[in-house]
Amino acid sequence: MEKTVALAVVFKGSQHQYWKTVTAGTAQAERDLQLQGIRVRLIRRSPLRDDEHQDQVRIVDNILQQGVQGLLLAPCSPDALAAPVEAAARMGVPTVVIDSPLQSANVVSFIGTDNRKAGMLAADHMGKLLRGKGRVLLLRYLRGSSSTDEREEGFIQQLRRIYPGIQLLPSDQYAGPTRDGARAATEQLLVRYGHDLQGMFTTTEPSTAGALMALLAAQLAGKVSLVGFDAGDIYADSMRYKKLHGLVIQNPFRMGLLGLTTLMDYLQGKTVARRIDTGATLVTPENMDAPEIQELLHPPVLAL
Repeated sequence: MEKTVALAVVFKGSQHQYWKTVTAGTAQAERDLQLQGIRVRLIRRSPLRDDEHQDQVRIVDNILQQGVQGLLLAPCSPDALAAPVEAAARMGVPTVVIDSPLQSANVVSFIGTDNRKAGMLAADHMGKLLRGKGRVLLLRYLRGSSSTDEREEGFIQQLRRIYPGIQLLPSDQYAGPTRDGARAATEQLLVRYGHDLQGMFTTTEPSTAGALMALLAAQLAGKVSLVGFDAGDIYADSMRYKKLHGLVIQNPFRMGLLGLTTLMDYLQGKTVARRIDTGATLVTPENMDAPEIQELLHPPVLAL
């Protein structure tokens, strides 16, 4: 009987649709491998929330003791997870990282979005919506989140370089990993700036959902151009009625699929790319009904 390969799968969190879609991608990869006669056993463990990096460190440390042969990791922190990955390398367990980069030389491959480019894509859409003039807020996500830091920096740099007539308002507000937290942060920003605000950019699904709820409650949805990030279950009608003016959509399903496939390729001695860009797509009210866009807006999901 052919030996089963045990692989650890550890993501940042487990409650958001994004991670359920990544999980669906790994499940598809598992089915594809089985059709090729490769038997895998996935050991899935993830924190509940995306900011629980110490919990994620403990999960990785524990899961490495179960005799796994490879690790697929979406790290909560670019630094905190480096030591467990280095420990895995010493044990002969290779790591493929998805979604957010890790500060470690022991990563076999990184698979994810070019987040700086994605932030620039959002800035270009904002510039078009505002015709190059107006006051804009950036709702940041979490301190130390490398993927969203890059989105934020891409957005800021592109606005400053291409759209000097758009003023980026100062803000020290962070949305945090939940919709409720994002809504509360947005409400505070609207108290400060809502009387003269033309645009807002949010960098994650819960941030976008929370900001949208706050704008709706303040009767500013549609008046303030909201450009968000990632697919979510409340977005379709909001986009159609132009309460939400754009979304930069990643491809988390492809991220999970390629992550697991790349890890197995490496274990089989194949050459793998050090970095794979899974792409980002701008969704607007004008293109949202295209079949390929609907596929991104309503991806398959699988609970962790």
